[in-house]
Amino acid sequence: MSRSATTKMSGLLLRQLGPRFFSTSSLWPVMREASTFSRPLGMEWVRIPMLEARKFSNLASSAGKDEEKAAKPPSAAAGKMSGGGGDEKAIVSYWGVAPPQFTKEDGSPWRWNCFRPWESYKPDMSIDVKKHHEPTNFMDKFAFWTVQALKYPTYMFFQRRHMCHAMLLETVAAVPGMVGGMLLHCKSLRRFEHSGGWIKALLEEAENERMHLMTFIEIAKPQWYERALVFAVQGVFFNAYFLAYLASPKLAHRIVGYLEEEAVNSYTEFLNDLEKGDFEDVPAPAIAIDYWRLPPESTLKDVVAVIRADEAHHRDLNHFASDIQCQGRELREYPAPIGYH
Repeated sequence: MSRSATTKMSGLLLRQLGPRFFSTSSLWPVMREASTFSRPLGMEWVRIPMLEARKFSNLASSAGKDEEKAAKPPSAAAGKMSGGGGDEKAIVSYWGVAPPQFTKEDGSPWRWNCFRPWESYKPDMSIDVKKHHEPTNFMDKFAFWTVQALKYPTYMFFQRRHMCHAMLLETVAAVPGMVGGMLLHCKSLRRFEHSGGWIKALLEEAENERMHLMTFIEIAKPQWYERALVFAVQGVFFNAYFLAYLASPKLAHRIVGYLEEEAVNSYTEFLNDLEKGDFEDVPAPAIAIDYWRLPPESTLKDVVAVIRADEAHHRDLNHFASDIQCQGRELREYPAPIGYH
């Protein structure tokens, strides 16, 4: 029997018996192997990786599209579905996740992005306004007279302009906590040891002072020369305090303790002028009411009172930190007070 006749007979058998014994999935490997005989040797090894690479690239692109769809906030997706505002981009956080919507206790929306509802608190008003740390050694006297030398030019410049004085005071008072927390953070990394909670305490102090400033700028708008003064004072004070903390942390904390004493005195004078009517007792800003959980009918007098309480707690904390180090001990040996402000 010739070769052509054999081929025709085998083809006839396949057509008759193939549907009974073979499925499409079982025939495909045979057909693929048969197709290799019509190609030069080695071409099948080139074709298969190319198909696999194309398949993986298609999967990757489809997965990327799915991730983009999942990353889109619900508001943007709803805008596109409704046919309006589809080109607007939603504001998302650093991590690419839509910011959550918080509400107050009464169900109204939370409007502040600079702090969250759980960061608000009721201040401790049980403070000693006249408390003063008596300088006993050379370091204490140096810190005390340094603060006194900085105080008098400031009082001469602002006189009875309490709001402007408070804004400058807060821009300076927010620096030590950030510098101290940063240096303690680096020290903790170098020594592979815990900080006893002092890093968090000092950073919270800096944040608390910044919130004081955010409150005051809602009431008074600083002039251009006051902004220029803040630039100059902050630039000098930041670098000076940074070097002081590197040289002697106990001296740096003592200086801050005396600075906070002067802050308490300044806010006491502010309250006295408010009570006498020399300064208008305007309604409290909304950010102050939410941050300190004040009653809705609170006024500027209530805001100054809670800020003075914060400054008193900062005063005690920094004097305590300096006393610890004066005894030759590390801050981490004495855990920082929790919720001191």
